[in-house]
Amino acid sequence: MADRTGSSPTVEPLEREIDVLRRALAMLRERLPRSWSSTVTEEAEISGHRVDALVEIASPDGRYAMFVAEVKRVLVTRDLIGMLEQVPTADHGDSGRPMRPLIIARYLSSSVQTWLTEHDVPYVDATGNMRISIDSPGLYLREVGAVRDPWRGPGRPRGTLSGPPAARVVRALLDFRPPMSMSDLIHRSGASTGAAYRVVEFLEQETLIERAPRGPIDIIHWRRLLLRWSKDYGFQRSNAIYRYLEPRGMPNLLDMLRNVESIRYAVTGSLAAHQWAPYADARLAMIHVDDPEQFAIATGLRPVDTGANVLLAVGEYNVALERAAIIGGIRLAAPSQTAADLLTGPGRSPAEAMALLDWMEKHEDQWRR
Repeated sequence: MADRTGSSPTVEPLEREIDVLRRALAMLRERLPRSWSSTVTEEAEISGHRVDALVEIASPDGRYAMFVAEVKRVLVTRDLIGMLEQVPTADHGDSGRPMRPLIIARYLSSSVQTWLTEHDVPYVDATGNMRISIDSPGLYLREVGAVRDPWRGPGRPRGTLSGPPAARVVRALLDFRPPMSMSDLIHRSGASTGAAYRVVEFLEQETLIERAPRGPIDIIHWRRLLLRWSKDYGFQRSNAIYRYLEPRGMPNLLDMLRNVESIRYAVTGSLAAHQWAPYADARLAMIHVDDPEQFAIATGLRPVDTGANVLLAVGEYNVALERAAIIGGIRLAAPSQTAADLLTGPGRSPAEAMALLDWMEKHEDQWRR
């Protein structure tokens, strides 16, 4: 089986749904408290409705909870609503026992797990990811299994938002209001046609965007999209970072920036977020640049190994410099880029990101085009 990183060299195929069910429920049984028990009835029937399995979890005092297991080998977020609608509820139970759905799959991505958690739907997969919450009898199980699908073959497209093409598409979806046709998205993002369609297909699967078949993108769940992007993009891990010291502090750096004209840059992080959602005085400057050496000369920064208060980011993510705005004589990265950088930044940056996201929700007309 796969380890916690999903990098096991050998995994059992689990080609049949029944094998997925048995493996997942075996892991569930292993994690039940001592003296608790479980009973499984495979291919059961509830009021004329065939279900994959009925699972009973019983406490030592004789109380129990009933689950209707719905099993899929492969499952993406957009399948969940329709899948749950097909699961019989307590009203279908001949015995009158209260029943809850139990979603089982070979592997459940982090996005699927998040959706199920937000909707309080129990789940377990064959790598050990699980969340079971029962009020009566009181039981809470939460376990982390593989973080990547160990059954995904090397020739299949990766289900991630990593890389410059994905960044371009995501930024365009964040910065522009829907509806948006695919041709509009390709033009606004600057991504290739193939890359744009691949990213859109993935985002549809994750229910981060919604569109009719062959139609424009009608709905963009931008906050969830930003949070999902931050799992694959990181300010420090996706860029080369150069560390500098501004010995006279942030006010002097801002004054110097007002005189920088010929060098491309975009201030992000706390310094940029302060313009829209002040959180606390910035102690660290995060700036996207084209040429760190020329930028450092123009602003009087000193290269250091330790004690840096300025981080200059250089990488393939040139989209970070796009749609920046000059405010108060300083070029600031777009709020969408700033939020992504803060979500993955050091120290208190993630908390500042949440404050900025709250501001963005209340003032969408001020930052989306």
